[in-house]
Amino acid sequence: MINLTKKYSSAVRQNVHMWINKMQEVDILVGIPCYNCEDTISHVVTTSAEGLKKHYPDKKCAVFVSDGGSLDDTREKAYSAPIPEGVERRVTIYRGTPGKGTAFRAIFEVARLLKADATVVVDADLRSITPEWVKLLADPIINKQAGFVAPLYLRHKYDGTITNNIVYPLTRALYGSKIRQPIGGDFGFCGDLAAYYVGEDVWESDVARFGIDVWMTTTAFNEGYKIVQAHLGTKVHNAKDPAADLGPMFRQVISTLYYLMSKYESHWKHVEKTVEVETLGKSTEVTKIEPVSVNFTKLLAEFGDGFEQFEPFYEQILGSENFNHLYDVSIEFNKTGEIHFPADLWARILYDFAFTYNKWQRNRRRLVDMLTPLYFGRTAAYCSEVKEKDSTEAEEVIELQAKEFEKQKPYLIQKYQKHTE
Repeated sequence: MINLTKKYSSAVRQNVHMWINKMQEVDILVGIPCYNCEDTISHVVTTSAEGLKKHYPDKKCAVFVSDGGSLDDTREKAYSAPIPEGVERRVTIYRGTPGKGTAFRAIFEVARLLKADATVVVDADLRSITPEWVKLLADPIINKQAGFVAPLYLRHKYDGTITNNIVYPLTRALYGSKIRQPIGGDFGFCGDLAAYYVGEDVWESDVARFGIDVWMTTTAFNEGYKIVQAHLGTKVHNAKDPAADLGPMFRQVISTLYYLMSKYESHWKHVEKTVEVETLGKSTEVTKIEPVSVNFTKLLAEFGDGFEQFEPFYEQILGSENFNHLYDVSIEFNKTGEIHFPADLWARILYDFAFTYNKWQRNRRRLVDMLTPLYFGRTAAYCSEVKEKDSTEAEEVIELQAKEFEKQKPYLIQKYQKHTE
């Protein structure tokens, strides 16, 4: 297949360079990646600018909106949103591969060109953002306490299923750091790290799409930047049903996660313990957690149909014991209509797929597609397990799963050792 997407050496258009030349430098930049967010963008732009003015009145600050060519009124509303006097604003359409990561690439470039000491990025669909979020994400950078700030939220138990069931437990087990929201979307980072991001040759990969968040967090950690977490309170945004909306995001996040495992293999193989991540601040406002709906019927149907379609491949990819255990899960599901998918089995399956992904010379995207039905199955099992639990109790289930990933890590190490031998 011919790739008709034009490669760009920069995601920033010439008219933005004119704005940069006029601005010269800023102390703090807030970047907002967006696409078709007309209902929420005004609130995010106004609140971010108010946070800059309130908490950094003596610093030169700007808000930069990086848009993916929205087909609604996102850009118009970003331009017209009221902001305090003294805070600069620029709204632009980025250049390059369509996706969240390219929107971030433009933000990184602007941060580097403006020599920003600190950059804060926030999602454009936030409804719970307050001016304090800017301070919580920027202060650790300004005060030289960290090079990267990850968010810490209160979220609905069904929100963030890719984070809860894959990214958090897997990155924690691999790299030994309890970064609770590695793909949270709202971050702070220093100027040196922005420049490092810009220089990486990843902008034709899944990093240019939804792989960006896990790439940013994992890169910051493995390249030696100190990471802290900022307690932002409740996250309320346009959450998605995992059964209906998360297919492309799943594929792009997992592909990036597995790519990073290959890049940093020499690091994670030697990590034997997990450490806490320093958490700073507390949000002054806590918004009621909005419920997130889950289509259990579709999740279970995707698992059942996917297992039937890919069973021969699962038998090849998975260890024999894991395949037999998964087969039993499928048989029980077909008999009862219920799914019991243990966390230890799920951990080993993700490790089997990770190993295969990084040793295969075949179609890796197809491999991730084969993992997708199993993710739906594990998600359905998790949602069923926490159905009658509150958010605190659900968090305990997530923590137990993360510990299971740590316990099963020697299984992954042994697979790599056997391959080397």
